[in-house]
Amino acid sequence: MNPYILATLLFGLGLGTTITFASSHWLLAWMGLEMNTLAIIPLMAQNHHPRAVEATTKYFLTQATAAAMLLFASTTNAWLTGQWNIEQMTHPIPTTMIMLALALKIGLAPVHAWLPEVLQGLDLTTGLILSTWQKLAPFALILQIHPTNPTLLIVLGVASTLVGGWGGLNQTQLRKILAYSSIAHLGWMILILQFSPSLTLLTLLTYFIMTFSAFLVFKLNKATNINTLATSWAKAPALTSLTPLVLLSLGGLPPLTGFMPKWLILQELSKQDLAPVATLAALSALLSLYFYLRLSYAMTLTMSPNNLSGTASWRLPSLQSTLPVATSLVATLALLPLTPAITAILTL
Repeated sequence: MNPYILATLLFGLGLGTTITFASSHWLLAWMGLEMNTLAIIPLMAQNHHPRAVEATTKYFLTQATAAAMLLFASTTNAWLTGQWNIEQMTHPIPTTMIMLALALKIGLAPVHAWLPEVLQGLDLTTGLILSTWQKLAPFALILQIHPTNPTLLIVLGVASTLVGGWGGLNQTQLRKILAYSSIAHLGWMILILQFSPSLTLLTLLTYFIMTFSAFLVFKLNKATNINTLATSWAKAPALTSLTPLVLLSLGGLPPLTGFMPKWLILQELSKQDLAPVATLAALSALLSLYFYLRLSYAMTLTMSPNNLSGTASWRLPSLQSTLPVATSLVATLALLPLTPAITAILTL
């Protein structure tokens, strides 16, 4: 892609998100979301592969549906209450509709079906943008609207953690596994949103760091399925020995960074007398942990002298910069000791 066009599209992505961040009026927020969608579409379809075009079309249709729902709900809210302000959503019907529209935008269960399909059709770089940056603007709105229906958030959260765990169990494609991982993590964030918005932001930030690491590792190995991952030890042995730790961090095992948000969320849910919900969320994390362990097994325990399940690829020197991978790996593996400092900041 022409660097000028790429720069324009990335600028459009940044501008769309910034407009949504800065807006207090629903029309302006909607406009920011639309700019975001329109800027990423050429990036998704850039390699003209039929799967990429199909994924782009699916993405466009779901985002357009969510945006239309959002516009309809905000207009309904203005009609019922005379308010266009994002923070003054008082009527339950438009608030619930907006919450569902934003759930469709980010891919929460039960309106998640588009996310694995779309991510599977994209290359890893665009997939990374879709999994991280594209979640920011809708989350900024979700944090502002203070949903009037607490049960809705808990149902969306529990459904997403369960679907994210179950859906990834029988997958062999890494991008689909990362999509289900994304759904599960979003479920954890929505679960705690009404009790501790700052904890939701912390979870979102750690999810970004861990997903960034996972995508960059797969990109460095040029891996898109489990079989390719099994031969990666020959290409980058040091990275192969660290990748299982990244995956286990995504699964939320101590003493890795991913354990911190899960631990704090379960603690907060227990404080709110929601022990059954906390138990269900913790059990669903075990489902996710299974497919992360499966990837770890494929990477590290299928080495020589065992038979390889995939064909070994050429060991060509990688032209990619390894600094981003190194930085994100350190953040993914070693931030747990900062938990006391982070909890102190959250309680300020």
